[in-house]
Amino acid sequence: MPTTPTTASFDDYVAARGTALLRFAYLLTGDYHLAEDMLQEALAKVHRRWSHLDDAGRPTAYVQKAILHQYLSWRRRRSSGETPIASAPERPTVDHAEQHADRTELWHALSTLPRQQRAVLVLRFYEDLDDTEIARLVGCSVATVRSHASRGLAALRTSAQLVRGEAR
Repeated sequence: MPTTPTTASFDDYVAARGTALLRFAYLLTGDYHLAEDMLQEALAKVHRRWSHLDDAGRPTAYVQKAILHQYLSWRRRRSSGETPIASAPERPTVDHAEQHADRTELWHALSTLPRQQRAVLVLRFYEDLDDTEIARLVGCSVATVRSHASRGLAALRTSAQLVRGEAR
């Protein structure tokens, strides 16, 4: 029987994993300040339940799920700063460093994806989770995860082609 986590273990956990969790929230939102807010709210909710966690051996999955719920929440939709655009810009944002230009293109393309697709891609390619674990975290079926991933990647490919001026 696993031991129940204590408040001290919560503090230790946040000290050890806080940066990685903030990075995870940032990948979802694309906005550092919003990611900080989301992480703080998620940690506040998790802290209240910390001593009652059923899955004490896997607190990161529990915290990630709380962050995902914050991200996917309807209360965050308008405050996230993501605004849909009618069409992709004719030219990518100019940056003097090549790696920053690629990163800017990727952030722009990710910001155009629906929240579910973006969450699935972040969980798959940043957190390196399998489809079953992603389905558990997002709260959908494995087939839906695969569908979101496929559609999200297709949209990113199309977006990359539009930015580079390539024709299909």
